[in-house]
Amino acid sequence: MHCQCLCPPCSHSSCCWHPETIRPHSLWSIGPSNSIFVHCNVTNESQIQHAVDKAVATYGKLDIIFNNAGILGEMKPRIIDNEKFDFERVLSVNVTGVFLGIKHAARIMVPACSKRLHNLHCQHSFNYRVNCISPYGVATPLTTTVLGIKHEEIEKMMYSIANLKGVTLKAEDIANAALYLASDEGRYVSGHNLLIDGGRTHVGVRFGTDPFLGKYKI
Repeated sequence: MHCQCLCPPCSHSSCCWHPETIRPHSLWSIGPSNSIFVHCNVTNESQIQHAVDKAVATYGKLDIIFNNAGILGEMKPRIIDNEKFDFERVLSVNVTGVFLGIKHAARIMVPACSKRLHNLHCQHSFNYRVNCISPYGVATPLTTTVLGIKHEEIEKMMYSIANLKGVTLKAEDIANAALYLASDEGRYVSGHNLLIDGGRTHVGVRFGTDPFLGKYKI
């Protein structure tokens, strides 16, 4: 199964497919009969509901939802330097936005699933899966903006402290992981946090070597 990464994870508080960042050749290859664009601010529940309803109205059902919008706040290691507004802004996208996406996907998927299972006389089980992806540092417009360095420099920096050598993590690798979890090949994978980190989590992070934390003194 082939996956196309239409755009990198976004750095805004809205759903990450912005017209100015989508790669035109990818949309052309997919075709308008297989894809639609819906602008959606994930902190706005009515817009989330509209996006889900639009998908159902267009294609007749909802099989998959991938909550991928995310932002980073300004990096301030001392809690006393952080503002409540900035804290809540990050949570509204990264946490509440995910909650709203799951809520409105479930609004469509659970009744449809229950109906199918009822017809199969299997009323005490549900045929939907929920998983999570936790990637290692990857170069995207979001990380280049936050760190203030070029795409190639981020890749070089992350590779230098990576556990797995000989390969550099790309946004397409994360997209392929999401595709696997959503596909029939991952049909018995549920409740799983898939680490796309080359073993970094299990090896551990030595404070002082992490590019996000090592430059700070706490």
